[in-house]
Amino acid sequence: MPSPVPATLPAKAIGHHPKVARLPHLTATPPSKTASRDQAWQIAPDLLTSFRYAWAGVCYAYGTQRNFRIHTGVGSLALATGFALRLSPTALAILSLTVALVMILELLNTALESVVDLTVGQSYHELAKIAKDCAAGAVLLAAIAAVIVGGCLLAIPILALIF
Repeated sequence: MPSPVPATLPAKAIGHHPKVARLPHLTATPPSKTASRDQAWQIAPDLLTSFRYAWAGVCYAYGTQRNFRIHTGVGSLALATGFALRLSPTALAILSLTVALVMILELLNTALESVVDLTVGQSYHELAKIAKDCAAGAVLLAAIAAVIVGGCLLAIPILALIF
């Protein structure tokens, strides 16, 4: 059985949907702009607050996700090494973007895992496993690519220092 159309659709859309027309508990009047914002959870009133929420997400991941801390440490070490070796600005930019990509994907992986856990709770679902495994796989591939990029950019200058 298809799910009913949400009550927040405009009256025109609800009036023309045959299944919803028979559901008297759905209102045909869309909520006002103010009402929908009052019902939203934690809407940032300004840009600074938005940045605070974003930073709270980064801090949450750092505090709770071991892999995020590992990526942060290894990425910081790679960037510090790049600066110490005086890599070109282009090489540093590539290294920075690669490190950022891994950390971004780790944040998205954490967010996806949280949403999946919220949805399935304590129960097991094969689709939840697939979603989590695929998100973790994306982070793994990015981390492997970052190691390759870091190796390509750092290996020759490091070897030149040693030999």
